[in-house]
Amino acid sequence: MKEVLIKLLEERNITVYKLAKMTGISTGTLSDFRTGKTKALSFENFEKIADALDISLDLFRTNKK
Repeated sequence: MKEVLIKLLEERNITVYKLAKMTGISTGTLSDFRTGKTKALSFENFEKIADALDISLDLFRTNKK
């Protein structure tokens, strides 16, 4: 999940600060997830990120079949 988010941010040239502004999620929460200090985000936060980036939540699934 983390790798997908990092790739999306890099591809779109979006900083953690900008994503925080787009989603309402704190920069600390996003930074901690990006660096691995926090291992997971809540479903609600992934919903906010997906909505802000206009992507499907399916992109964050780790066990695709």
